[in-house]
Amino acid sequence: MIIGVPKETFPGENRAALSPAVVPALVKKGFEVVIESGAGTSAAFPDSAYQEKSAKIVSSRAEVFSTADVIAQVRTLGANPEAGKSDLSLLRAGQIVIGMAEPLTARESMQALAQTGAAVFALELIPRITRAQSMDILSSQATIAGYKAVLIAAQELPRMFPMLMTAAGTITAAKVFIVGAGVAGLQAIATARRLGGVVQAYDVRPEVKEQINSLGAKFVEMELDASSSSGSGGYARAMDEEFYRRQRELMTKVVAASNVVITTAAVPGKKAPVLITKEMVQGMAAGSVVVDLAAERGGNCECTRPGETVVENGVRVLGPLNLASAIPTHASEMYAKNVVNFLLNMVKDGKLEIDEQDEIVRDTLVARGGQVTNQRVREALGI
Repeated sequence: MIIGVPKETFPGENRAALSPAVVPALVKKGFEVVIESGAGTSAAFPDSAYQEKSAKIVSSRAEVFSTADVIAQVRTLGANPEAGKSDLSLLRAGQIVIGMAEPLTARESMQALAQTGAAVFALELIPRITRAQSMDILSSQATIAGYKAVLIAAQELPRMFPMLMTAAGTITAAKVFIVGAGVAGLQAIATARRLGGVVQAYDVRPEVKEQINSLGAKFVEMELDASSSSGSGGYARAMDEEFYRRQRELMTKVVAASNVVITTAAVPGKKAPVLITKEMVQGMAAGSVVVDLAAERGGNCECTRPGETVVENGVRVLGPLNLASAIPTHASEMYAKNVVNFLLNMVKDGKLEIDEQDEIVRDTLVARGGQVTNQRVREALGI
């Protein structure tokens, strides 16, 4: 069984699907690993690092696809809507493709992948169950994004995060407000606290209060009926507009008193809810910063423009995209471990078997045998 890793072709994507460190675990299980030359360069993994771990380096993308039984990518078609199309002609029936694919929104791409006859696994659909924690790419990459978001805010903010007692007087600590306490939000809280910020956080799920407090942040109490705010798999589910309207009213004062606001609220497969209005931004002090981690889903802030920085009444609103790729070495190492754990879960008696009785396999398998097979994706397609 041969696993191939082609170069990532999405603009600005610096991650690699496999790192040199995980190659021995695959070789030990009887796999061969083929890497397109330069696939790891942007993540600081030279070809020689792979060769030292017994991977084979090949010069052409076509050779990776023609040789490999399994193609491991960070972004396959769907998550790579333009450049990813060129891979369709390289795929063949029975081949296995593993990567991020935006399966619930990139519907035409899922059909196109299905038509190749390949078995396509979308890692965004990993179920949030205990057995799958080591395969959860959304969590691993959100950890990177939450950390990087705070560093971006610190760079953009015209003041320091920590309180300092100096001969020139006391410098007050920056006030940081994190909206959403999922993996990215919790990492943002921890990072902001390490930098010395005074941190508050809010989430519609009241059960995360203990986690927020354990990191040294204050949980912002809002008298809202959030009893049914937790969706399947531990994600926050989408609430109705009246809930969000009331939430925005209660949040206005907290936002106005903050120097930094970082929003992380997203619902899988849906547009991100608008939680920070233009009026809230205008109520913040000049020089304040908003970092919207939900920019790729439309943004939690009304002023957000994906991939851009907007200045509203002296407040900088940033809508960064693909933040995990900004720290590609560790992002790739974490992603690669997720991929290897996912693959090895399917290895039975030395062979890779697609067992659809396995919840992890069933939930991530988007297409097989020329058909879209995943129930959630079929529903999105109206099948």
